[in-house]
Amino acid sequence: MIVPVNGAELFYSTRGTGYPCIVPCILGTKPYEKLTPPPLTDLFQFVYVDLRGGGKSTGDPTDLTFDVLASDLEAVRAHLGFEHVAVLGYSILGVLAIEYGRRCPRSVSHVIVAGTPPAGDIPQMVKAATAFFEADGSEERKAILKENYAKLPPGIPPEQAVFAQTPMRFFDPRFDALPLFAESEFKPALFQHVLGALTATWNVTADMESLEVPILIAHGRYDYVVPYTMWDGIVETLPHATQHLFERSGHQTFFEEPERFVEVVRAWMARSSASARQ
Repeated sequence: MIVPVNGAELFYSTRGTGYPCIVPCILGTKPYEKLTPPPLTDLFQFVYVDLRGGGKSTGDPTDLTFDVLASDLEAVRAHLGFEHVAVLGYSILGVLAIEYGRRCPRSVSHVIVAGTPPAGDIPQMVKAATAFFEADGSEERKAILKENYAKLPPGIPPEQAVFAQTPMRFFDPRFDALPLFAESEFKPALFQHVLGALTATWNVTADMESLEVPILIAHGRYDYVVPYTMWDGIVETLPHATQHLFERSGHQTFFEEPERFVEVVRAWMARSSASARQ
């Protein structure tokens, strides 16, 4: 489906039957659909939205600011007739989920981020990930990672080389992630903008008082891309924030532990709603 908004046409797809939940997408919608299997689609009615300039959406990705993002997602929400929605942001897109919630607390009821860093400084994140993997990763994981890198052909593009990092990204260090991302629509300009100009200086601790919407910070114990330890000392300073560590997950908690993820999210949403009524 297409929604015209602010000089762009935004593509979205839907799956599920539960509470409406918007998922910002940077690789096209198909990979995110595959990453949210049942029982997640029983808990949520997912609305997967291609960011402007990404997937099947049109528009210039460099026009994307946090204000434009919020306006875009609000247009999709209004088009579908939802009074309230949750938003689920995966990895760096969790930053976008938080900023949507910050700007639209009357229509965004819950913000869920998974594998998201507390700041957008990529070099700092890589440094933290490298140190955590070196200190915490098993010898098996390190050996598999070394083998994977050794098998890469010369000149392979970064979006393909990332699959060698399975031991850093999944609880199962030998998991085959290729089928999950086989239908990805990689748009370099959008990636460069989101990981660069849009989020590079972002920090969750800036203007914390404006974070009115409950935030669930989901992290995998075996996420060596964005270590859960990066949130140490931060979560407790944020208003309405809760962190949960999934013990058998890497970077994608909702896919690796879907039953447990639903259990945690359902209970958290119930607590959040009860607190809001008080």
